[in-house]
Amino acid sequence: MGELSAAIDHLAIEDVSEIPEIQLTEQLIELHWQMARLQAQIGRRTGLRLL
Repeated sequence: MGELSAAIDHLAIEDVSEIPEIQLTEQLIELHWQMARLQAQIGRRTGLRLL
């Protein structure tokens, strides 16, 4: 969860107008995957499963 928090904080302080579009896209994709991994961890720990 620390990784996700760090990624969000990193994106929050950046001026996106100064980031090349491909780099911004890569960062957003990585953030998406980190969020998906976190949701999966939460699901495993709470016993919840997608139907």
